[in-house]
Amino acid sequence: MMHLPELIQDLGFILITAAVVTLIFKKLNQPVVLGYLIAGFLVSSHVPYFPNVKDVASIKIWAEIGIIVLLFGLGLEFSFKKLVQTGRSATITAVFEVIFMLVSGFIFGQIMGWNQIDSLYLGGILSISSTAIIIRAFDELGLKSQKFVSLVFGVLIIEDIVAILLLVLLSTVAISRELSGQELIVSGFRLGFFLILWFIVGIYMLPTIMRKIKKYLNNETMLIVSLGLCLAMVSIATYAGFSPALGAFVMGSILAETSEGPRIEKILHPIKDLFAAVFFVSVGMMIDPAILQEYAWQIVLITLITIAGKILSTTVGALISGVSFRHSVQAGMSLAQIGEFSFIIATLGLTLKVTSDFLYPIAVSVSAITTFATPYLIRNSDRLQNFLHHKLPENFFARVEKYQTAFVAEQSEVGLVKILWRAYGWKTLLNGVLVLAIVSVGVLLRPRFGDYLSFAIVCFLSIPFYWAMCFSQPSKFLTETELIRLHRLDIGVFIGRNILGFLFALYAVSSFMTLNSWQGLVSFGALTLLVFFGSTSQVFYQKIETKFMNNLVYESPTRKPKLAPWDASLATFTINPNSKYVGLTLLDSKIKETYNVTVALVERGESKHLAPDRGLILMPFDKLYLIGIDEQVHKLGIELETSAYKDGESTTESYKLRSVRVTMNSPFVNKTIRESSIREKTSGLIVGIERNGEHIISPDSSMEILEDDILWIVGDYDKINRLRS
Repeated sequence: MMHLPELIQDLGFILITAAVVTLIFKKLNQPVVLGYLIAGFLVSSHVPYFPNVKDVASIKIWAEIGIIVLLFGLGLEFSFKKLVQTGRSATITAVFEVIFMLVSGFIFGQIMGWNQIDSLYLGGILSISSTAIIIRAFDELGLKSQKFVSLVFGVLIIEDIVAILLLVLLSTVAISRELSGQELIVSGFRLGFFLILWFIVGIYMLPTIMRKIKKYLNNETMLIVSLGLCLAMVSIATYAGFSPALGAFVMGSILAETSEGPRIEKILHPIKDLFAAVFFVSVGMMIDPAILQEYAWQIVLITLITIAGKILSTTVGALISGVSFRHSVQAGMSLAQIGEFSFIIATLGLTLKVTSDFLYPIAVSVSAITTFATPYLIRNSDRLQNFLHHKLPENFFARVEKYQTAFVAEQSEVGLVKILWRAYGWKTLLNGVLVLAIVSVGVLLRPRFGDYLSFAIVCFLSIPFYWAMCFSQPSKFLTETELIRLHRLDIGVFIGRNILGFLFALYAVSSFMTLNSWQGLVSFGALTLLVFFGSTSQVFYQKIETKFMNNLVYESPTRKPKLAPWDASLATFTINPNSKYVGLTLLDSKIKETYNVTVALVERGESKHLAPDRGLILMPFDKLYLIGIDEQVHKLGIELETSAYKDGESTTESYKLRSVRVTMNSPFVNKTIRESSIREKTSGLIVGIERNGEHIISPDSSMEILEDDILWIVGDYDKINRLRS
């Protein structure tokens, strides 16, 4: 008789049970993720009258693979450029929320009579939300196109990065009973160094490799190649001391920048669903009724602290970062749970034998309960923010809108520091990371090749990047006005860049020999001369930079412009040939009157009608770029029988949304929009006006422009910049 491995039997029980339970949940119109948790509880050892999972260890391994695949899929959907767009808001929100929950967890742990280490670990457990659970909930509820979702995913990524630093903090506190600030700072720099290094190498190599082998990639080989790259990055990240999930996300983000990103995402979808099911079932298996009963009041209290604290801290953090009240509340309701990183933190305490035995099962129970609550919280986020709108004083919302207006206006103004960063900062940072990486490799080669040969290899490989740090031209993305402002600082910038290059050269030489020896002085002089007179290095570096930038600025055809202020967003629709709008002029279609939506651009084949005339006739397959509130745009999308793609990246470099503040000396003061000729001067149109804290969307052309108005204009990027100057 043949022997069937227990793992195969276990997977059979899991998938059949999950299928039956989730079908019931579908029938009841309930979130499927909750069905997975119920299925996990049924196949666990806590239910004696049901077939149980025997090989629990193997199922946990499958669950870990599930987290990796989920994070890989998230990276494919949200590329580096997407993260940069939400970076400031996401960072402020995440840092505020993590600190708030860390302190709250510690305080409540002390109130419950726990020791300081248990209380500190409780704060760490409560501070990190569950990426896997939120991704699944958004998928099921069909919310991925909503504007607040990009903020939530940005917060989750920042949280995962903070969680790595938190693990270092908790480890050092647990072992030494004191906080090692130096080790924490070193770990933070190490994390940033590796993230930037992976980004540079990945963006330079992978898009080129994928283009070279594209003709050999059918769906099968594409899946194998992409999963192989994912697991390779997971191994590298783990070897470097970081989270496997972080490695998976980084590789997904890099592949998203290639021409095959959307295809990989589509192929991966069923694989992601399979492993996600196993992961959520494994979470359900950890629900222990005995633990729930024994620590019932602590679990209830910590659950309430988690939900209320995360909603409050995320909402406040998002408001501080300039996000609207509605989207702040939606983000807060979405992040009100704990998950996989919380398990890792709880497991760390057990491994180091510094936390009490009850902490881990409490964390699992709270995670399970908050996972159950997450879909319902997300569904009712609009209801909560409507309730708050009626209960909170009007003065509060007036102040919030005033703050948001000032924050957005400040972001739209390009200061000198930002110009310097765009001109040289990012380039210096990337090249500096490459130099440090090459020096580190050289140090590893010393035992095999000796000091001098290793140093020679380092010089040969790093000179182009030294040259770029000291002498390369500013970024090509600056406007004429910005270049003029930058030119006034030429001497200071030149001295500063060369001092930085000098320090990097000292570090490189000192890694192989002492600086006060004649060998060190000669080596430093030789490296300096090679950089200063390295015309060959200049040519070589420019080729590298050209290839890197070509890979970086690749625009996926699935990503659309993000151009709208406030709660409005830009959506793109393709008119169905059978749509009732075909053959109507924009005036007759009454799109603006019915939905309060502005038509910013009509794209027809190779021609583009920017700020189209109201007499333009709509034709089949016209692409309409519409600006409006999410709900209004969604209703119009149903009418057009198409789906909208929101909040992506611009497909036309010159087509941007910028703000212009009207000063006392402005030629537009006290003129109507029509009389100002802004439409002609910018090849665009005014889509919104901010006036005394009020948002006026789609203003009429007869409206008068007043002093201190902030005009939001969609049009030619350079022309708007000239208008601002």
